[in-house]
Parts: sequence; C-alpha cells; structure tokens
Amino acid sequence: MAVSFKDRIFRAKSRLLFDPQYLWIAAGVLWIAEIVVNVLVIHNIKYTEIDWEAYMDEVEGVVNGTYDYMKLKGGTGPLVYPAGFVYFYLGLYYITGYGANIRLAQYIFSGFYLINLLLVFRIYQRTAKCPPYVLIFMCCTSYRIHSIFILRLFNDPIAMIFLYLAVNLFIDKKWSWGCFWFSIAVSIKMNVLLFAPGLLILLLTEFGFLATIPRLFICAVVQVILAVPFLLENPKGYLMRSFDLGRQFFFKWTVNWRFLGEELFLNRYFQFTLLGLHIVLLVLFTLYRWNRKTGSLKKLLQKPGKKENRRLTVNDIVFVLFSSNFIGMCMSRSLHYQFYIWYFHTLHYLLWSTGLPSVLRILLLGIIELCWNTYPSTDYSSIALHVCHVIILPGLWLSKVEGKKVYKEVGRAQKEEKKEEVVAKKNARKRKRKA
Repeated sequence: MAVSFKDRIFRAKSRLLFDPQYLWIAAGVLWIAEIVVNVLVIHNIKYTEIDWEAYMDEVEGVVNGTYDYMKLKGGTGPLVYPAGFVYFYLGLYYITGYGANIRLAQYIFSGFYLINLLLVFRIYQRTAKCPPYVLIFMCCTSYRIHSIFILRLFNDPIAMIFLYLAVNLFIDKKWSWGCFWFSIAVSIKMNVLLFAPGLLILLLTEFGFLATIPRLFICAVVQVILAVPFLLENPKGYLMRSFDLGRQFFFKWTVNWRFLGEELFLNRYFQFTLLGLHIVLLVLFTLYRWNRKTGSLKKLLQKPGKKENRRLTVNDIVFVLFSSNFIGMCMSRSLHYQFYIWYFHTLHYLLWSTGLPSVLRILLLGIIELCWNTYPSTDYSSIALHVCHVIILPGLWLSKVEGKKVYKEVGRAQKEEKKEEVVAKKNARKRKRKA
C-alpha cells in the first residue's frame, strides 16, 4: 500500500521531535528564535546592576597601573578571579566606553549567548543521546539563564563558553588545543576546575601517564603566561586572591544549603565533610564508571598498547566531563544564582544518559529550574534541589554511556515506510507491463 500524505506528515513530525539525527533542524530553528528572544529581553526587561560596575572598577585598577592583586578591588570587594578575567573584561571596558554603555554590553553578551548555544548544540548533535524536543527545555524556557547572560553580564557564562569550546575540541580528538582552551576557561573563573578530574581520567585513558604530562603542561603554561604581570608584582597575593579555595560564601545568597541555617552553613567541619564526600564520589566514579576502558588504575597509567582498544567515543568523553562537573555541583559548599550556568546545559545530556522515564526527566528539569528561580531561596527550594541531585546521581552511576536510538518507533516507521515505497514501485511497474 502507498503511504498516505497524512502518514508521511505524521512520521516527519515524529522524526523532527524524537530522532536524534534530526536534532540539527530543531537546533537551527531554536537558535534563530533565540535571536528574537534576546532582543525582546534586552528592550523589555530592566537591567539589574550586580557585578558589572565592580568588574569595571577592578580592571580599571589595572589600567591605572596596579598589578598587585591585593590592591585590586571593586564595589563588591577584592578581585578574586584569575588573570584571564582581567584581560577579557579589560577588552569589554574599552569597547563599552569604560563600562558606561550598558546596552552595548548587553548586545555583546547576547552574542556570547548565541555562540554558547552553537557550541552546546554541536556537542548534543555529536552524542546523539537526546531527542530534538529536549532543546526546547534548554533554550526558550529558562529565564534564569537569559538573565545571567544579558541582564547581569556575569563572568560565569564566559568561562563556560571557553569550556564548551574545549569539549568540542576534545570530541574531535584535538586534545592539545582542547587543553589550551580549557585552561583559558579556568583563567576566567575557577569553577571550570570541577571538570578537571574527568579530563585527567580521559587524558590518562587516551595517552597514559607520560604522554599526559605535555597536555597538563599546556594547561599550566597558559596560566603562568597570563599571570606574568601580576606574579612579578606580588606572586603570593595573586595566588591567594585568584585561586582561593577556602573563600567563605555569604549565607544570604546560597541556593542549595538554605535549610541548614547559617551557623552550620559556615561550620568548617561541614565544609570538610562536603570536600570528603566529593573526593569519595570522584574516586568511586574513577574506579567503577569512568575507567572501564582499562579496568585498573595500573593500566590507566601505562601507555596504550598497539593492540589495546582504549579508543574513547564521543559519549565517553562528554559523559565523563559532564558527570565530573555534576558531582562537584552536588557537593558544592554554596551555589549562588549565577552558578546555574555551570551545569545547566549539561543537565539534559546527563538526564538522558540515565535510565529514568522521560516524564521524570522533564519533571526534574522543571523542578531544578523552579529551584534556581526561587528568590530568595527557601528551605523547600534548597531541599528540592538536593532531592533532584540525589535522583540523578544514582542514575548516572547505572547509566549506559553509549548513545542509542532515543525513539525506536521512528526507526521502525522509517523501515516500514521504505518497504511500502518499494512495494508501491513494484506494483506500479507491474501495472505498466500489463498496460
């Protein structure tokens, strides 16, 4: 039987919504829609000053000849970001008329937003893990993400752009260039180091211990070169300010630990407990989830043999990096509202890597979004966020890394359609012969 026009339309719609190989079509449509959304947000929602003026004050200190990090500060306190931040926002300082042209800065950040989406879309296209309809929940539905980019002008999304650029290079097996841009991302904001444990495992898997050293050297050299002017002035001050792992956070901004109360939140033993749990989870994932290509730590450190199959797939790379960061987010001492960008674009991949039902995946995305949009955070919103994390984490432990056909019915429908077309052509030829 010939396939009816309505059936063809229905099957085409199904493929566009559910078949990962057509994700690029949804990505293209949504990317164009985001241009309109960004313009509407810029012109209709009031810009809120939080850190932009402080950023401009901090880099203006460098313009005025101050290279001592202990003396660089803005309206919100001392400069606490690495040197790459200074250079990046120094460029924005001059482009925006010494930081005065906020509207121009917003348009520049809308461009950053669109670049970020392109980099993320390419990762999702290459993994073939998620159905196209998932991108809807990534783009137009998140007020908080648009706010972080174009209404707040934070440095967090800038760091993530360079991180996603590095991930794209890693999945193309351009490891040295990937390490270079990964280090650039770290130089904008230190949160990118949450991906570092996963990256180390990937490098050891791909190259072994000795051949991993040059890639780590690239990461280190980038940091040193960028920091030279500040290291020459006050090396101790630079390291204390830009890579301060013990920095205290304000309880009033916390999204994830509101229900604990301020006294316990600031308790050092609580913070050490989180660090310990973070390390334990990284060790467990390293031993039993991320290191399946070699099977043991000893082999992981050895150079891969010619007959040894350690070839990392796209999903191996993305899963290890994204889950490494997710573990860090779960065990974070405090999450502030702008930190949502640290893992927002990875959540969809991670959820569709689990065996959870699609309805539950979408529900979790919605609850997480609601938690991050509750201002100020409440006991209930912070507890709900942890519940979501606790559901996702075991799902990642039990997940199958390789991409699979997300919507099997689409594949079956395609095969049936081809068979029906073949039969219809045969019948047409038979009718011609009889005629």
